Amino acid sequence: MDPRRIDDRLSVSPQITAADVAELKRLGFRAIICNRPDGEGADQPTFDEIEAAAKAVGLATRYLPIASGIVLDGDADDFALALGELPGPVLAYCRSGTRSATLWSLSQAGRRPLPQILAAAKAAGYDMNGVARRIANGGRTPTDVADARYDILIVGAGAAGIAVAASLRARSESHSIAVIDPADIHYYQPGWTMVGGGVFEPQITARTMGSLIPDGVTWIKAAVAAFEPKDDAVILDGCRVVKYGRLVVCPGLKLDWGRVKGLEETLGRNGVTSNYRYDLAPYTWQLVQSLQRGRAIFTQPPMPIKCAGAPQKAMYLSADAWNRRGVLDDIDIHFCNAGGVLFGVKDYVPALMTYVSAYHASLDFFHNLVAVDGPARQATFEVKAPETEAKTVTMDFDFLHVCPPQTAPDFIRVSPLADAAGWVDVDQATLRHRTYDNIWSLGDVMNAPNAKTAAAARKQAPVVAENVIADIQSRSPAAQYDGYGSCPLTVERGKIVLAEFGYGGALKPSFPRWLIDGTKPSRLAWLLKERMLPPIYWKAMLRGREWLAKPEKIQAVPQPPKTAG
Repeated sequence: MDPRRIDDRLSVSPQITAADVAELKRLGFRAIICNRPDGEGADQPTFDEIEAAAKAVGLATRYLPIASGIVLDGDADDFALALGELPGPVLAYCRSGTRSATLWSLSQAGRRPLPQILAAAKAAGYDMNGVARRIANGGRTPTDVADARYDILIVGAGAAGIAVAASLRARSESHSIAVIDPADIHYYQPGWTMVGGGVFEPQITARTMGSLIPDGVTWIKAAVAAFEPKDDAVILDGCRVVKYGRLVVCPGLKLDWGRVKGLEETLGRNGVTSNYRYDLAPYTWQLVQSLQRGRAIFTQPPMPIKCAGAPQKAMYLSADAWNRRGVLDDIDIHFCNAGGVLFGVKDYVPALMTYVSAYHASLDFFHNLVAVDGPARQATFEVKAPETEAKTVTMDFDFLHVCPPQTAPDFIRVSPLADAAGWVDVDQATLRHRTYDNIWSLGDVMNAPNAKTAAAARKQAPVVAENVIADIQSRSPAAQYDGYGSCPLTVERGKIVLAEFGYGGALKPSFPRWLIDGTKPSRLAWLLKERMLPPIYWKAMLRGREWLAKPEKIQAVPQPPKTAG
């Protein structure tokens, strides 16, 4: 515990525990404000635990959770209200104390001189210069004057962001375009399954971000804090404001490792791995090579997730490796799926079931991973089949491959762009926002009912580019997205079931059936995945070359014939 005095009424602190509350009472505090959301860290106590300890010694409490890096204008108002209502002195805490100090600083805007606010925060160990502009603006995010402005602004420089930037640049060199992303490295994530299967080396899946930003496109190396779509503005960390004529939102999704209790502490050791992280995929292959006998568990969380086939791809490649080594009969394989089907498009299930049977894998449906005890080698699942009472099942393991729960990023979920579930709300054909006409979205973050795959983004990027340029030219939307997604299911080393489908599970094969029948395992599909798709990704998709991805024109709606009279 480290209370840091801001003024006579408030001190701020990093995370406290229930055991600290009695000491806070002894130090003279009369109230506690929690600014850290429950579940942000695996080792943090819940607010209920803090509140119970506070009640026991007579301290008042208030729960004002703030997502990391996202202090909204209204949050400062709520903090000021709490300070006015609670008995003082008050202790406010979050993970490090920074959010609490920021809330206080913004809440004092207009009540104290700016230098006095900055000095008080600095004396407590918190540098508030990053929000000085907001403080000077009365505690409000200033969007009237921009630090920069672009004709087209893209949020996110993953597969979708770079691809759409390149497609836009290929269509127009006269419009200013910028991409916002804080990352230094860009990853070819579809390759991580192959890394975990011992086929690819991890380094071939990574390149520097700077080497991929298209010529003529500005890279803003920063994180987004908030959207102000009514003012055509994006707020960056540090309160810089970037304005736009058109906005494209594609930051990907969030891997929510913390939602599985105990998982973060044991990842990369104790036989716990995941192909969903660059640094862990090599550990998957290490574990596969070393396992001789025991139980191997592969998990899949509730949808939506990126590349819904990836969890079972890891199972097939691992089982194939064990089969080739002659140890498969000594390994008990379980595929624990929170859903109720092996794959969402039924046409591909028969071929997959052949391999499930060949590898003697058990399919444990409606099993959602909720906790992992790495040292004890135990995984706990909530099991809830339809019309049955939920129960908890704990399984021992020697090998555990985890697909983490996934959500939209925090700054998307709390934004005006999100639907009720937290995803960017778009028209599923044009990918234009349903509320804001000058905003589009693509990739994993938007709410169209398609598979979240790089192949989907490859098809979406030209559609968005075409429609953005059409809008700039005062034309109607010109292109539509049919829900295409592709999932090359690596059922064994050297063979793939090439699942390609669109909205409603409609099959969307890219090749004639005599060349590649996607419903059956194919060696040619393996060569496509191993040899052709990486260069297509790096040299075509991210360069604006739309091979097999030309945008489909919007079909005109037939008009009823005019009647006489």
